[in-house]
Amino acid sequence: MSGMIEVLQPGFGTTIQDQGRRGHRHEGIPQSGWLDASLAAAANALVGNQGSEAVLELRGMGTELRVQTGPVRLALAGAIAAKWLRADGKHITLPAWQSATLQVGDRLQLGTAESGCAYLAIAGGYRLPQQLGSRSSYWRAGLQGVQGRALRPGDLLPCGGWNSPDPRESRSATPWTLPDGPIRVILGPQQDHFGPEAIATLLGQDWETTPEQDRMGMRLRGSALSHVDAAAADIVSDAVTPGAIQVPANGLPIVLLADSQTVGGYPKIATVISADLPRLAHLKPGTRLRFQAVSLAEARLALQAQLSDWERWLATREAFVPAGFIDLDALYSNNLISGALRAEA
Repeated sequence: MSGMIEVLQPGFGTTIQDQGRRGHRHEGIPQSGWLDASLAAAANALVGNQGSEAVLELRGMGTELRVQTGPVRLALAGAIAAKWLRADGKHITLPAWQSATLQVGDRLQLGTAESGCAYLAIAGGYRLPQQLGSRSSYWRAGLQGVQGRALRPGDLLPCGGWNSPDPRESRSATPWTLPDGPIRVILGPQQDHFGPEAIATLLGQDWETTPEQDRMGMRLRGSALSHVDAAAADIVSDAVTPGAIQVPANGLPIVLLADSQTVGGYPKIATVISADLPRLAHLKPGTRLRFQAVSLAEARLALQAQLSDWERWLATREAFVPAGFIDLDALYSNNLISGALRAEA
């Protein structure tokens, strides 16, 4: 069964993302994909998806959707809530961390992604055409399931439908969260373009994220990092990846994100480890952060610990019957008697 979602208002920074276009960086095509893979996976898990299905990535506010063909089951993950405007006139607040089944004509007004990034998953995923093996938006190259551009009012998003007679929804009382603390990095690969004082400055001060940020990267504000000489501020362009920290001639770092280019000519003083890449999605302008250097072995242990935490979070999901439905299993198991008594008038 298929569903269809109509975009009434696209909102700011709303895109369609999945795990991205892997295996094409040698062709100059960025991977793209979700900024916070673990949070997107949590949204997918709440609606019973396997985890790789495309979701809506929400980075601002103002997105409004309507179910044109359904019903559809959906769930929000992140610091966000929504207004569910049912076709029968009832208005319901839909919090994150639980699924809900919307009927034809129902609307969803999405709130602000308070931490800078949240996700909306649909059971069965969004079924837009794949381009180079992915449904992820990458507007700079015209790669997107909706005509290679930003979402517009009236756009239609084909998605999975929901036809199960089971009224139970899924929820988790414990939101999926990532640890606080410094953003962990591995120094290099061009740390030799910087003196010891620059490394100490990188790791020893608070940095502030600036408004100059998008899915490609973010610029940081702080004491400038000095190169060993003027020539060291440029390199022959080589490969870059999400998490690379480039330092141009002005000495102010640029942290690359999911839509980053595939090569660059600025030296890279350090690279954010895989376990902390999702945290970059939530560094809104004005956020202060610190970096901490770790070894490759420590980076691997951090990723293993995150995977273990993820498995524990998955175990917190539970089924529940939303208000307005009768839990037949509970009724039959708890409220019936095994016999009857004859009463005389």
